[in-house]
Amino acid sequence: MFGEQILRMVAGLLVGVWVARYLGPEQFGLFNYAIAFASLFGSIAKLGLDSIVVRDLVQEPTLLKAYMGTAFWLKLVGAFLMLAILALATLFTSNDSTTNLYVFIIASGIIFQSFEVVDFYFQSQVLSKFVSICKITQLMISSLIKLYLILTGADLFWFVLVSLVDQVSLAISLYLAYRYQKLGGFFRHFDFTLAKKMIKDSWPLMLSGLAIMIYFRTDQIMIHEMLGARSVGIYSAAIRLTEVWYFVPVIIANSLLPSLINAKKAGENGYYIRLQKLYALMIWIAIGIACVMTFLSHWIILTLYGEAYKDAVSVLMISIWNGVFVFFGCAWSQWMLIENRTRMISFFQINTLFFNVILNLILIPRFGIYGAAIATLIASSIGHTMLPLFIKSQRIALKMFLNSLNPIGMFKENNVFYKK
Repeated sequence: MFGEQILRMVAGLLVGVWVARYLGPEQFGLFNYAIAFASLFGSIAKLGLDSIVVRDLVQEPTLLKAYMGTAFWLKLVGAFLMLAILALATLFTSNDSTTNLYVFIIASGIIFQSFEVVDFYFQSQVLSKFVSICKITQLMISSLIKLYLILTGADLFWFVLVSLVDQVSLAISLYLAYRYQKLGGFFRHFDFTLAKKMIKDSWPLMLSGLAIMIYFRTDQIMIHEMLGARSVGIYSAAIRLTEVWYFVPVIIANSLLPSLINAKKAGENGYYIRLQKLYALMIWIAIGIACVMTFLSHWIILTLYGEAYKDAVSVLMISIWNGVFVFFGCAWSQWMLIENRTRMISFFQINTLFFNVILNLILIPRFGIYGAAIATLIASSIGHTMLPLFIKSQRIALKMFLNSLNPIGMFKENNVFYKK
C-alpha cells in the first residue's frame, strides 16, 4: 500500500505538476473547481459504508457475499441519488454550461466506485497488496493518457474525461482481482435486514464523510465564487502538496483496524496501549512532514510549478500544519468506529465544518487565499482540541493527543491516560 502511494506521489509530482504548468492557473483552477464541486456529493454515494463493511467482514467472515452484495447495491443506488442531488445543486450556482458539464463528467465516475466493496474484502483479510496492484494499473493508464494529452496540446475537456476513465479502469481491475480469488460472485446477494443494519450504523459516517469533503473542498468553491478561477488554481497547487501526504494515516489506520479490533476483544489495557502508540506515531510523522515542507516550501513551489504559482508558497507553509490534526483525527475515528460511536464522528466533523465556513467568510475577503488556509487550520485545531473538552467520553482522546506530544514518554506502556 505504501509502495502504491509512493508511486502516486511521484506521478502527482511529475505528471500532475506538468498538467498544472500546461493548463496554467486559470484552467487548472477551473479543473480543480469541477473536482471539488463533484467531490462534495461523492460522499453521499459512499453512504458511510466503507469502514462499516470492513469491520463487519472482520467480525462475521461467513457472511462475506451477503455483506459485499448488499453494500454494492446500496452504493450503486447512492451514486444515482448523488447525481440527482447534484443536478439540483447546479441550479443554484453561477456556473456556465461548460463548467457544469465538467462537473457531471467527473461526478459520473462515482457510479463505478460501487466496486470498492472488493477493496473492503481485501482490507478485512489484510491482503491490500491486490488492491494496490489494481491502483497502480489505474495510475499508469491515467498518467500515460495525461502525458499524451499534454504532448498533443489537448483541451481541458480531455483532462476532465480522464477522471472518468480513472474510475472505470479501477473498477475493472478490482473486479478482476476479486475473480482471481475464485470466491464466486456477489452481485446476486442482497439482504434487506443487513441493509437496514448497515444503514443504521453508517448514516452518521455518511454525514461525517460529507462534512469532511465539504471541509476539504468548500474553500476551493468559496475562493472560486469570491476571487475567481485563477486563485483556485494557485490555492489548489499548494493544497495538493499538502493532501498528497494524507495517504499515510489512512494506510496505517486501515491496516491496523483488524489488530485494534482483536486487541479490544483481548482486553482493554492492551487495547488502549496500542491506541496511545498509534496516536503518537501519527502525530510525530505529521510534525516531521510539516517541518520539512515548511522549510522547503519556497523551493518546492517554484521548482515544481514555476513563477506563475509563487503565491502558493505561503499557502503551503500554513496548510501543511493541518496535517497534524488530520493524522490524529484518522486514528481517533478508528477508535470511535470500534466503540460504535459513529454519531460522535459526525458531531465533530459537522462542527469543524461550521467553524471552517464561518472563518472562510471572514478571512477570504480580507486575506484572500491565505485566509482560506488559515481558516482551515484554525477550524481543525478547534475540532480536535477544544470540542472534546465539552464531551466527557471524548476527553480520553484529547488526553492521548496531549500525551503524544511528549517525545520522551509517548511510547511507555504506563503512560496512558485511561481510566475505566
